[in-house]
Amino acid sequence: MPPYAYDPWALGGEAPAETTTRLRPIRDRDPRRTVAAAVCGVLALGLVGGALAGAVLAGSGAGEPAEPRGYEEARALWHDAPVDTLFPQTLAGPSAGPGGATRTWTRIVVAPDAPCGPTSLPGALNTALTAVGCERVLRATYTDATSSRVITVALVFTGADPATMRTLGSRAVDEPGPALAAPGTVAAGFGAAQRGSWWRHILPDLPVVVTAVSGFADGRAVAVPEPADRAMSGKRDTPVAQAGLGHEAKGVADAVERALRGTVAATLDREDQG
Repeated sequence: MPPYAYDPWALGGEAPAETTTRLRPIRDRDPRRTVAAAVCGVLALGLVGGALAGAVLAGSGAGEPAEPRGYEEARALWHDAPVDTLFPQTLAGPSAGPGGATRTWTRIVVAPDAPCGPTSLPGALNTALTAVGCERVLRATYTDATSSRVITVALVFTGADPATMRTLGSRAVDEPGPALAAPGTVAAGFGAAQRGSWWRHILPDLPVVVTAVSGFADGRAVAVPEPADRAMSGKRDTPVAQAGLGHEAKGVADAVERALRGTVAATLDREDQG
């Protein structure tokens, strides 16, 4: 008990004869109040029962949201869609650069579709995606308008269901994606050591992971690559951040994701019209 609390025994006095507030007289019970209480009880039981039933249904898998429209159609795009629809020759990035500057990127090279594995995906990312049914990897490399930066973007098609895709982000390590070099171009020296910044988006409504990694076109190595969200922070003064490599990676990834979604929408439109 705190020293400032009232304690008659500590003061050497007697305990008061009555230490509780006198209760008010209880009026006769109103029958209407009894009925209202009974109704409330029934409603409460109904709410509890409904909550329990919902929990049981959720545990059994019933009532789960339907598969997003276009989900299955997207699985086949890696071999059905023309390359220019998934990796357009030119990408536009309105407000994608530092300070909201406009960016444009030109495609340098597209790699043949490849199986999932350490040669097409980095170790931890490959492990996580293989566990959920990684099907195919598509890659392309772009350069900015000044040809001073290069960016490789990859579309990883999986066999995962929507529920798995929604939780994959918490299980897949976020690390730089694959770098695709192109001999005889400004991306000739773009390899693992040149990866400067990266962006990854695990799509919650399509069985696809979009990942992009950026670097310098002169082939210089980057000692400490940074994720794009960190590199784009206004407080960063590292070479990666100052060069806008975070913006380049995110901008190209976002543009390719828009192209992918446009391809899915066009596929659905054709099906609806047919």
